[in-house]
Amino acid sequence: MEDKRLTLNTRLTTAPLDQRRGIVRLHREVLTVLGLRSWDPVLLATPSRPGRAGRSTGALAAIARDGVPRGTVLCDDLTLGNLQVTDGAPVDVSPAPLVEAHRVVLAGTADVQALVSPEMLRLALLGKMVSAGDNVSLLPQDVQPRPGDRAAELATARRSLSTAMGYAWTTTLVTVTGCEPAGPVLVTMSTVVSWRDGGSTASSATPSPADRNLATTTAEEDAVPPPSLDDLPGVQAQASQLREWLDLGFHHTDVLARLGTTPRLGVLVTGPAGSGKTTLVRAVAAAVGASVVRRWAPGLAAMPADVAARELRGALAEAARRTPCVLLVEDVEALAPRDGGPGGAGSQGASPIGTVLLAAVRQAAGTRGVAVVCTTAHPEAVTPALRHPGALDHELAVPLPDKAGRRALLEVLLRSAPLAPDVHLDEVAGRTPGFVVADLIALRREAAVRAAARQRTAPNPTIGQQDLLGALDVVRPTAMSDSTLDVPRSSLDDVGDMAQTKQALTETVLWPLRYPDTFSRLGVRPPRGVLLYGPPGCGKTFLVKAVAGSGQLNVLAVKGAELLSKWVGESERAVRELFRRAREAAPTLIFLDEVDALAPVRGQASDGGVTDRVVAALLTELDGVEELRDVVVIGATNRPDLVDPALLRPGRLERLISVPPPDAEARAAILRATAREVPLAADVDLDALAKQLDGYSSADCTAVVREAALAAMRRSLDTPDVTAADVAAARSAVRPSLDPAQVAYLAGYADQHRPT
Repeated sequence: MEDKRLTLNTRLTTAPLDQRRGIVRLHREVLTVLGLRSWDPVLLATPSRPGRAGRSTGALAAIARDGVPRGTVLCDDLTLGNLQVTDGAPVDVSPAPLVEAHRVVLAGTADVQALVSPEMLRLALLGKMVSAGDNVSLLPQDVQPRPGDRAAELATARRSLSTAMGYAWTTTLVTVTGCEPAGPVLVTMSTVVSWRDGGSTASSATPSPADRNLATTTAEEDAVPPPSLDDLPGVQAQASQLREWLDLGFHHTDVLARLGTTPRLGVLVTGPAGSGKTTLVRAVAAAVGASVVRRWAPGLAAMPADVAARELRGALAEAARRTPCVLLVEDVEALAPRDGGPGGAGSQGASPIGTVLLAAVRQAAGTRGVAVVCTTAHPEAVTPALRHPGALDHELAVPLPDKAGRRALLEVLLRSAPLAPDVHLDEVAGRTPGFVVADLIALRREAAVRAAARQRTAPNPTIGQQDLLGALDVVRPTAMSDSTLDVPRSSLDDVGDMAQTKQALTETVLWPLRYPDTFSRLGVRPPRGVLLYGPPGCGKTFLVKAVAGSGQLNVLAVKGAELLSKWVGESERAVRELFRRAREAAPTLIFLDEVDALAPVRGQASDGGVTDRVVAALLTELDGVEELRDVVVIGATNRPDLVDPALLRPGRLERLISVPPPDAEARAAILRATAREVPLAADVDLDALAKQLDGYSSADCTAVVREAALAAMRRSLDTPDVTAADVAAARSAVRPSLDPAQVAYLAGYADQHRPT
């Protein structure tokens, strides 16, 4: 195998998942000729030239997609840079032995070495082939299917790097300065990874400077003064409550003593990642004249247990010396996960660091002049032991900002930025549902970059509306990342026909948000939910997207089956967690697609009662003791008869809205909307075509337009437009997908449930 070698031409890959992860892709037959299987290591080498030595590097070889020529090797820009060649250059490709690295030494900038510990660096390099002289990225190699489960480790690496470095971690490169044995070698969990002249994963006796920086915060971040409480729109109530607790505990202990009690300052602050929990604590601490000692729980969790425990005790001692002081532990779930996780304090088999954390929290909360505040974006993942009396007695929730809150945040963030006269922050706020403070900061940064690119030579550059709206193509809401619904920039006005359906959705979902005073004045409680039913492909999901596109509410979307789990109690927990997130993010739209799979008629399932318990959990959340305020649930199904009847009574999914197949007028509107950017020839009559498509769903009509464009491309890649002949070819190729029997049944169901 070592004598096999092929000379192939490089080509820059466009696959985003392969970017900067040490992966090359080869034709299936090339892998066979080289005697390789997918994900085997390969050696890439360039020949020596006069005055220039050849370069070589290692990579993992995977199968290329169909259509890639046999003589091509797909590489990313980093691999081409390590080979010192450009796109299209020839390289020799040969099998490489799989050698595990004993030691890898790397170099980076001073900032990177201070922020990234060797443990996090090893996780970022895990599964990559490296050689001395290579530049490597910090993007984890999470494309290759590997035996065992490293998903948790890779997720930890991503989260830790993101928190320590912000978005810059995705573009940061470090250099391999040495390998033992000589490369290319594979980085494993047994590899000793170290910074040149810095810390190493082999050092466990004392924390290295990088370890300490991983657990604490950067000096640059702490050097930035916290904002004033007036610059925290949307969390004024939380700031006032936290300030009251700290002020009483720090400055009015004599009053509490006369009342026969002593202060215990333990607070758990919850809220989505990036919502400003840490900023809130720092601002309130500054307002009451207290200092802050910060520790980052994932950084502590990455250390050896004895080192992390020593660091935690040291933080407590430091806080006791700097009274009044707030000991701030961020992302506390990493050190104190719920029962069953490693380190679950208060549970059987709790790790030493989990026990030390609980003891430190209790001690800090009872120390005069010291408050302990823990933050988490996943309160359901925190051990209940931390919330027991004597530990974190108080709890604050930082909500997702609504449209008005986002408008106020944008005003604060853009206060010092030169804005063009055409900037309308109301429109920007309306198009950013689900955005937290960190997302809006990223939006401001991306808009500034776009403005600078437009006005390189302008003496007085400004940020315009097009820069802010264009940045939305890049910046996505992180707090709503679990949502599977891609919210478009559209509204119900973009939906053709279906006037009654749109009116019902408007009354149920949008009126409570637009006219809350009217509902209150008339003493009417807004509807809790809606069930959309109709044949497949008739626009149920599109209608929900149009409602979500109004920008007035956050969206959480799941398919019914995604909440089901084979583990006892996990499905009910997933339902509770979904509604908890919805309450925190209110106003919120919960979209349950394929709700018949999640809530079938009880007593008929053969799954051990899982779906019965899920239905009970749904009923409790929709109409239980805890009020569901500013949260609307929309279910979608093409089998309404399979949904449990208890879910459809008033107070739950009380409005049943039929989404029928489109008629000729609606089909014409769908065709025109789909063909809006398709150059149609003069002989194409969409109204006549719509009349011919009886039995076609909305999705079928869209497919006809798409197939017509493909037919035009097959005829000629240089064709200027789509002709009637292309449309006729598409008409014969795309068959109607509606089942007449199902359409008739759903029409009868709609007649039975139509209000009289």
